[in-house]
Amino acid sequence: MANGFKAKIQKMGGFLSGMVMPNIGALIAWGIFTSLFLETGYFPNAKLAEVIGPTLKFLIPLLFAYTGGHTVYGRRGAVAGTVATIGVIVGSDVTMMIGGMVMGPLGAWIIKQVDKIFDGHVKPGLEMLVDNFSLGIVGAIMMILGYMIVTPIFSGITSVLTVAVDFLVSHSLIPLTEIFVVPGQVLFLNNAINHGIFTPLAIEQAAETGKSILYLIEANGGMWAGLVLAFCVFGKGMAKKSAPGAAIIQIIGGIGEVSFPYALIKPITILGPMLGGVAAVFWFQIMDGGAVAAVSPGSLIMLIVMSPKGKLFVNVMGYLIATVVSFAVTAFFLMRDKTPEEDQEVAGIDMSQFVESHSAPGEEKKAAPADTTLPKKEVKKVAFACDAGMGSSAMGASMLKTQLNKIGMFIDVNHVSIHQIPEDIDVIVTNENLYEAAKNSAPAGVPVIAIENFLDAAEQAAIAQKIKDMSE
Repeated sequence: MANGFKAKIQKMGGFLSGMVMPNIGALIAWGIFTSLFLETGYFPNAKLAEVIGPTLKFLIPLLFAYTGGHTVYGRRGAVAGTVATIGVIVGSDVTMMIGGMVMGPLGAWIIKQVDKIFDGHVKPGLEMLVDNFSLGIVGAIMMILGYMIVTPIFSGITSVLTVAVDFLVSHSLIPLTEIFVVPGQVLFLNNAINHGIFTPLAIEQAAETGKSILYLIEANGGMWAGLVLAFCVFGKGMAKKSAPGAAIIQIIGGIGEVSFPYALIKPITILGPMLGGVAAVFWFQIMDGGAVAAVSPGSLIMLIVMSPKGKLFVNVMGYLIATVVSFAVTAFFLMRDKTPEEDQEVAGIDMSQFVESHSAPGEEKKAAPADTTLPKKEVKKVAFACDAGMGSSAMGASMLKTQLNKIGMFIDVNHVSIHQIPEDIDVIVTNENLYEAAKNSAPAGVPVIAIENFLDAAEQAAIAQKIKDMSE
């Protein structure tokens, strides 16, 4: 029951972040443009700055709406959702990020229900006419309702959320949000928290001030860099050996999924990133730090790129403060740990994914924690799935493809979100923490293989062999 509830939370959060993550590039483009040509930017230009407002008011919400609509009902849903959103945008004086994230999927769902009504009742030759007119009529109605009725509701919600954020900032309470954010990250809800909650609010704030501290609450990778660096020095066994590789990926690549499992080896160490995050956000608050756009992935490099004029030192120091505090707190608990060297993985978490594994002669390769009875079928496409489909899954897919090529299987291996798995996939591979959510989202009859450590070469090789055995 707990796994089912967790899967539902992941699905809801994944759906929200799924509207934002594919459009991060557009947000970064807007952020760079703003940091360069805004009145307070590096190269102020009043003419070019005219692009900033319309991009934020129209382009970003419509992209969210299109993506959400497409998730619900393909391209037809995307068009319906986008049309439904324009009325909300035009009717409001505030940026309608929330409007786009609600009206996009809603418009798609409505046209999907309308299509079901007409299904099987349209005479041959009139399908295109009915499809176009039904979408046009529904779209027009949604535009009117959005402009007249929905806009005041969403404007009120946005205003309440803005007031709540302003209250937290003005009363120096916003650093305490890390107490709730960090445990959510460990449960692989990091993308849902960042892009489903903070990013839409941060965009609104950045539109007014040119930057937002909300971009740096979840995305400050320094708090997790400190944790894995502490394991580099004070860890034991495989955790210590694997930590340097994880630290490099965390700091340079900004992929937090490689760091979260370390906190589960000794759960008390979660206080390290938690207190590191609190200290960093407190620093950002008193020094007026913030980013111009989403820091995604949460790497030090991306933080530097997204820092506005005059705030580079403040933001980098915030990263370092999070790292140092997290390192110190984690190190304190690790030094007091009396677990024997060879037993640190007693919690059931093998951190060997960052150590190249080779089986000794006669030693069986590590078996993947997956269903042993997989159906025989021709395998042409494999999906490596994670929450957002852009971070850990991209790395895992690359490694799995390499292992498949080694055994003579040259097939497509794509990285996808567990919430948007294509229908033409033959096999799905996902982290065991996301296994239930992946099973619920998988097309009927498509097997799901759980992988304990998505960067463990031996486990990847075992899964590659399992896929080859299926295909044979």
